Amino acid sequence: MSDSIDEAFSLGRRNMDKAIDHLKDELFKLRTGKASPAMLNGIIVDYYGTPTPLNQAANLSTPDSKTISIQPWDKKLLSSIEQAIFAANLGLTPMNDGEFVRITIPPLTEERRKDLVKVAKSHSEDAKVSIRNERQKMIQIIKSEVKDGFPEDQGKRKEAEVQNIVKAYGESINKLIEIKEVEIMTV
Repeated sequence: MSDSIDEAFSLGRRNMDKAIDHLKDELFKLRTGKASPAMLNGIIVDYYGTPTPLNQAANLSTPDSKTISIQPWDKKLLSSIEQAIFAANLGLTPMNDGEFVRITIPPLTEERRKDLVKVAKSHSEDAKVSIRNERQKMIQIIKSEVKDGFPEDQGKRKEAEVQNIVKAYGESINKLIEIKEVEIMTV
């Protein structure tokens, strides 16, 4: 067995796992009509001149299924948090009461739900493209090794193995999307 083929398989699987993890992160951020602090992941607040993730500058909680409550460690950050949420363009309206910033999650319309399903499917297609790119890299390495003397029949088996790996990752992506679609479309 060629070491470069083993390395290609190892690297390919790691990169495919990263594609799945990235997809899960993107799907987790999609709003499903229920409040979740994860909806605010990626929001950066100006914390005394330092760009800081919101979850490191405030306590995020969900007192009920329709509300996100943000309690900053320092009350002077309230307006900065509000501005950062508006700037993130999430379609959410923060309300500052002097102690907390509260965000009420509006119910999703049927049209918005369908748009979110499209976004989820777009993310899944991006993940599938990443996996197909890894497949191409792995197969190129196998073909290169066959040219350099690796047995051709073993090379064909390795290519079939790559195809089975890609198929398994594709099925995993499809399951994630099916689950998210049901979650989004459930009223």
